[in-house]
Amino acid sequence: MRSVVFERFGKPEEVLEVKQRPVPDPGPGQVRVKLLLSPIHNHDLMIISGTYGMLPQLPAVPGTEAVGIVDALGEGVTNLKAGQRVCGGASAVWAEYFLADAARLIAVPDAIPDETACQLIAMPLSAWRLFEELEVKPGDWIIQNVANGAVGKLIARRAMERGVNVVNLVRREAAVAELAALGIPNAVSTAKPGWQNRVAALTGGAPIIRGLDSIGGSAPEQMLSLMGEKSVLYLFGALSGEKLAIDPGIILYRQAMVKGFWAAKPSDTVSPERMGELIGELVQRAASGELRLPVAEVFDLADAAKAAAASNVPGRPGKIVLRG
Repeated sequence: MRSVVFERFGKPEEVLEVKQRPVPDPGPGQVRVKLLLSPIHNHDLMIISGTYGMLPQLPAVPGTEAVGIVDALGEGVTNLKAGQRVCGGASAVWAEYFLADAARLIAVPDAIPDETACQLIAMPLSAWRLFEELEVKPGDWIIQNVANGAVGKLIARRAMERGVNVVNLVRREAAVAELAALGIPNAVSTAKPGWQNRVAALTGGAPIIRGLDSIGGSAPEQMLSLMGEKSVLYLFGALSGEKLAIDPGIILYRQAMVKGFWAAKPSDTVSPERMGELIGELVQRAASGELRLPVAEVFDLADAAKAAAASNVPGRPGKIVLRG
């Protein structure tokens, strides 16, 4: 079978290859899945580049989420059956066939298209879990950057449902109009001089008590400068690739807190039972058509390196996806 492989860490467009590998056999509790679609997430690219918090042994097959068809069952699997369409998290999914723990897969209702199913869990569940970690109430103000990204849009919509106000920072003026067209208000472009004054006008002087940063570098300090006393800033990503540059005074004198959020770690705030409820809600909303996750372009496995390069193009209208 064809598999995307990398034998060294580096730029994805330089190190990804397609090779022939044996079709794997499922072990106890596992299923073998024939790949339909798999999205390219930022953490996938970080794994390939060697900058993520957990790294595989090399050589490795990348990919961490997919939708596919159950092809074979391992011993003891009773919750799934051959021929069933499933989605969820796994590892080494950028191959024509991959193995996954049956307990981590979700049967996909017919009403959910492959394009949504392939990315239904990782980013949406992370966004909703992160929102619950904030512990905010109706009327509160929060601020986030990269608001036009997949997680940013999900956070903004979740906040609107809960009556929470959000300042949505973006890095392109055009992204303000893009969010407005989706019904997401309060977008501010940091490319426009004086954007901080625009944020102050939006909040009307109300304190911003939580922040979500996905950029790193100097971006967290910019956000903290707009946040209130005893506020909490969550670091969710590091798109800039730069080290944090925060004046300690802004934390000391505001008694602010900076926390890291990594969805791969268990939560002290959101119980496993609540996580199950959130997954069920995501599936229901996707099946009803309320939740649709866009795809910008689909690439064949053979073009994985080109797909990785395309995923770094700013302003994409959706995910870059690989087809099995």
